[in-house]
Amino acid sequence: MRLLSTPSLSFSPFLLPTNRSRSISRHRYSVRCATFINNDGGDSFTAKSGYLFELSAIEADSLSEYNISKIAAIYFRKPIVVARRLFQTGFAFGKWFGLRYLDNRFDRSDDMFEVRAAELKKILVELGPAYIKIAQAISSRADLIPPSYLNELSLLQDRISPFSTEIAFNMIEQELGLSLVEIFSEISPEPVAAASLGQVYQARLRRTGQVVAVKVQRPGVQAAISLDILILRFMAGLVRRAGKLNTDLQVMLPLAM
Repeated sequence: MRLLSTPSLSFSPFLLPTNRSRSISRHRYSVRCATFINNDGGDSFTAKSGYLFELSAIEADSLSEYNISKIAAIYFRKPIVVARRLFQTGFAFGKWFGLRYLDNRFDRSDDMFEVRAAELKKILVELGPAYIKIAQAISSRADLIPPSYLNELSLLQDRISPFSTEIAFNMIEQELGLSLVEIFSEISPEPVAAASLGQVYQARLRRTGQVVAVKVQRPGVQAAISLDILILRFMAGLVRRAGKLNTDLQVMLPLAM
């Protein structure tokens, strides 16, 4: 979570009461807290991939930097989670490619092109930040993908559904060790921007009156990205050896994210 100064912009604030309205627990959050699902159903990543977040606080801290040995050590002890993720991604993409095959077989590819593009975007959002980052990189290459897919994938640049504001506010309190009413006099009730890695709230500091942007990392993002990188690195190694490629796909993979 980060506080950034921002120009004084107009927004609809949530006025916080002056009394302490929340009880604060001083211990660090486990990533497990993120398994609560946004009631509006908008956070499909949490809804579909929330099982990835069940890490202890110590395990979550060890994923704060990119270290493939540490990542492998953690998930070596969680074979069921790894197997479930492999099944989830394999089934999602396998079903999509199967439908594309049937479209070609029954000469309906043109009619279903935009539908399949929208379905692919939905799959990427449900799988989470690692796949969204790859899609964002691909969507900037109009020479590589058809227009319908380009249009859908480009929506992932800045139209990601936010996660629960209640969870975000709890994370702010837990990380700073203070209640919202002690930190801010006003805060926007909903994020003013949302992306694959986090979302932003606009607030006014109680002590100075300065308007700031509060950036909150999406819950479980480190757990999801680390496991997906581990899996994709393994797959990239297989592709490199099978195709006898000179390019080191395993090194390029984290750079694309």
